[in-house]
Amino acid sequence: MHANDATHRQCTWTRRLIAGAALAGLAVAAGVAVPDAQAQERTRINKVIEAIEQGRPAIANQDWRFVDMEHSPFSAQGIVEAFAEADQDRDEQGRMRLTPMVRIPQEGDEDFKWAVKQVLDLGGLGVIVPHVDTGEEAVRLVQAARYPPMRNDAQPEPRGERGWGPGRATRLWGVDTAEYHARADVWPLDPDGELFVVAMVESAEAVANIDAILAAPVSAIMVVPGDMSIDLGLGPAPGPENHPEVDAMYDKVLAACQAQDRVICGCGDGAVRLQQRIDEGWQFILPLGG
Repeated sequence: MHANDATHRQCTWTRRLIAGAALAGLAVAAGVAVPDAQAQERTRINKVIEAIEQGRPAIANQDWRFVDMEHSPFSAQGIVEAFAEADQDRDEQGRMRLTPMVRIPQEGDEDFKWAVKQVLDLGGLGVIVPHVDTGEEAVRLVQAARYPPMRNDAQPEPRGERGWGPGRATRLWGVDTAEYHARADVWPLDPDGELFVVAMVESAEAVANIDAILAAPVSAIMVVPGDMSIDLGLGPAPGPENHPEVDAMYDKVLAACQAQDRVICGCGDGAVRLQQRIDEGWQFILPLGG
């Protein structure tokens, strides 16, 4: 996005606020209840969080866009181009119609902090990290996405480690630096945060450690069939259906996830099973192969 576009968007947003204030004043004079300014400012930027807060599953290609950098070439320029496309596809409120979620190639036991920072500084609203096998790895993911806490922060732990430099992100979000700093935190650890960080559960080790992973304040976990099947020594799926042992892993993770009420239960699976996964209670879904 060019500087002129950003200036235009900021000016448009300012005019809306001024107009809104004028309308609010008229409404109050007429005795009509209106939302306060804070409520208006809390309009979600992240469509994933919005969907979940509204009680419906956040589904790829409906609420969010999956930007895969794990099994595609990892390229900052590729991310920039994906975000530029999202920037050109906005809803009537000026928000990106599909929230971009980037899966990085670095796995949970690798140094992924720099890649998380790159994605977020470029404007990402969510990061998906593959092969998170332990609670410690999940905590490191949260730390990588958060800034160090403000004094008297209501949720100072786990302490953020992200460096400051969100110039591109502020332009893509359409906010100034102060508002970006206030909203660029991990949800739901910070109820007003707009960042959605996902730990992928892809192995028997991760399933064995699922309670510890869920204890880390990530936004969501995500189970996927491909790597789970390979990890279990079963090879690729025999057809459109998963191996029964893989579906059993889904069941174990879902039961553990639904036993708590903070981390969102997410999964990737065949598009033919989308409605099944919704009915089972998964809330963050990536339909595969369809």
